[in-house]
Amino acid sequence: MRLQLLALVAALSLMFVSAIFAVAETGLTRLTPAKARALDEHGRKGAKRLVRLTEHPERWMNSLLFVVLVLQTITATLVGLVSESYGAAAVVIGIFLNVVVGFVIAESIPKTWAVQNPEDAALRTGRLVSVVSKFAPLRYLTSALITVANIILPGKGLREGPWVTQAELRATLDESRVAGAIDSEEQDLIHNVLELGETIVRETMKPRTDVVSVPSSMSVENALDVAMAVGYSRLPVTGDDIDDIVGVVLMKDLIRAHQDGRNLEPITELVHDVRFVPETKRVMELLRDMQREKSHLAIVIDEYGGTAGLVTLEDLIEELLGEIVDEFDTEDHEIESLGDGSFRMSGRMGVSEVNDLVGAQLPDDDWDTVGGLIVAALGHIPLAGESVMVGGFKLVADRVQGRRIHRVRIDRLPNVDLVSESSNRHDDDY
Repeated sequence: MRLQLLALVAALSLMFVSAIFAVAETGLTRLTPAKARALDEHGRKGAKRLVRLTEHPERWMNSLLFVVLVLQTITATLVGLVSESYGAAAVVIGIFLNVVVGFVIAESIPKTWAVQNPEDAALRTGRLVSVVSKFAPLRYLTSALITVANIILPGKGLREGPWVTQAELRATLDESRVAGAIDSEEQDLIHNVLELGETIVRETMKPRTDVVSVPSSMSVENALDVAMAVGYSRLPVTGDDIDDIVGVVLMKDLIRAHQDGRNLEPITELVHDVRFVPETKRVMELLRDMQREKSHLAIVIDEYGGTAGLVTLEDLIEELLGEIVDEFDTEDHEIESLGDGSFRMSGRMGVSEVNDLVGAQLPDDDWDTVGGLIVAALGHIPLAGESVMVGGFKLVADRVQGRRIHRVRIDRLPNVDLVSESSNRHDDDY
């Protein structure tokens, strides 16, 4: 009888200890590194420890969960041994009480309190978690078990800790926006940062048809006139043709040469080296490279080594902050609502952007822009007013100049599936 009583006391004690670990787990997982640093800045005792724990949860999470599992298993075993001596019915009652009492005492109550008071929960249990995570035998045992799991599980397994998808990050941002933790501008900026990691240079570059360049044989005076006319501070310099770019000339160098009376000299001596990047390079990587090298312009080349376009530091920053308009830019709205479910936009607008803004699901397999989608769907360069039906929308080449679609109108059509057909309707306005 005495042994049974001691076993019950031990089971309740272990359940109480398990409740403490439940508070620790919930409190630390609910506390962000930023909040932990804020507590440290306010001088809260033990906050420095919380900063380390929240920044590296992989160092303590597995050990903590393992201890909780061991405590719960031992508790259930003790209750089962005591119940067994009173018969099968007692075993059933013991299991029921163990589950109910364990859930209330070791799970529900401590975790609810920790959710409501994450800072206090983390501060009160931080030292205990730190001690557990530093206990070498426990750390080695959990590492060995994780290694076994990595052998069993395919792919990355558990080697690199928990994975968070972009969809989960976006959902968290949306929840934070609704809760008032961040404002809409901050939400948009973080969304842009996430997208920047997947964006390639081809999607942000100025295409070769829009590139303004000057030949290396041009005089300082004429090159300065070109730079002032277009309002660019940097101009690519070509050799034989646009596919033979030899460098870049700066307007400040042209002005200085003009002031020195060198107007008739060729710009050859003023040419600076220029960076060449493949069109498939990630924008985030290029942004870091240009920042490190203090360069403001790069020439984008295609897979054949020809000039695909150019990209500036301003172009990359605009991917984060949105359009930057200066005194040389002409006002040309990227997209405007026509009020009847239709939209008009630039033909250079990305298909993914169009999908996000108008709620469409237009395909973007082999093209980046909505103008490119129209050309691909039609199979030829359209005339102004020519249209195509794609994904429940009617895409109209609203304005076409030469081989380029400058403006596109999108009309939403009810009950239309992904089809492709053209109509040769011409708009007399263009």
